[in-house]
Amino acid sequence: MTAIHVPGNTTDDRFNEVLALIHGARQQAIQTVNTQLIELYWQVGGYISRKLELAEWGDAVISQLAEHLARTQPGLRGFTRPNLFRMRQFYETYRGNAIVSPLVRQLPWTHNMIVLSQSKHPEEREFYLRMAVQEKWSKRELERQLKAALFERSITQPAKASAALKQTHPSALEIFRDAYMIEFLDLPGTHAETDLHQGLLARLKEFLIELGRDFCFVGSEYPLQVGGRDFALDLLFFHRGLNCLVAIELKVGRFEPEYLGKLNFYLEALDRGERKPHENPAIGVLLCASKEGEVVEYALNRSLSPALIAEYQVQLPDKQLLQAKLHEFYALNAAQAKEG
Repeated sequence: MTAIHVPGNTTDDRFNEVLALIHGARQQAIQTVNTQLIELYWQVGGYISRKLELAEWGDAVISQLAEHLARTQPGLRGFTRPNLFRMRQFYETYRGNAIVSPLVRQLPWTHNMIVLSQSKHPEEREFYLRMAVQEKWSKRELERQLKAALFERSITQPAKASAALKQTHPSALEIFRDAYMIEFLDLPGTHAETDLHQGLLARLKEFLIELGRDFCFVGSEYPLQVGGRDFALDLLFFHRGLNCLVAIELKVGRFEPEYLGKLNFYLEALDRGERKPHENPAIGVLLCASKEGEVVEYALNRSLSPALIAEYQVQLPDKQLLQAKLHEFYALNAAQAKEG
């Protein structure tokens, strides 16, 4: 939506609340129109589905309906033959699903079609619908996350976190990831920490989208003073949902256990010197180019700080490989359930 601009003068601040009301009303109107449009497509899809199931119509009738609407309603858009079949598919896919049905009504038709066409399983569709609503993804970002196989990664590669994090922030594992995609930086395979750091700052908007909607940027090379000495934390964020500071340390090589000690030191400094009385303890994230599972497990097992170890990836992953891993994951779970 186009922002509202008022010529600047010393009295403009008086009207900010009115502008906010106008902006809010416009947003609500757009959402209302979208909800009504999705509801219309749902009803049309349901009508077509019932006609076909009862054998009252054949596929040819759908073409005739599209032609009739185009001829009698020249200003009506979106009711082409392919779209009418999509409406039927949309209805048949989600009918009877009390959990997903409200989600689809909160998203534009384009978003729904992207999820419907690119997701194979009900769990995957629900995941992307929920995330798109929660994170308010654009069409472009939704397509990017599908290419990045976020669903497969979330299931097969859960975030690696310390016991302290699980205790102090139980919901954190639903927010943080095991790997973050930063392909938008176009970094070469061999790069310096400075390249990574400056690249993230230059593309901070994209990085915030990748982190999640509730992350707010606080500072870069954030100064911390302990015992008269000066230290600098790579990146500092605040998470609104968790109500805490989030420290991110960048490492361009593989994870080494000693990195965790430095991160723990920074978290202690944040909690003692920066944390507000109403805030929760700070969380630390080591963002490394690579990590070995067993080394990570050993390092986190004795850590007393709420910390995570994650990878950053400069290229989108092999989605087919991740889908194969997901298939193995489901097969293993099914076998275990059968044995139990």
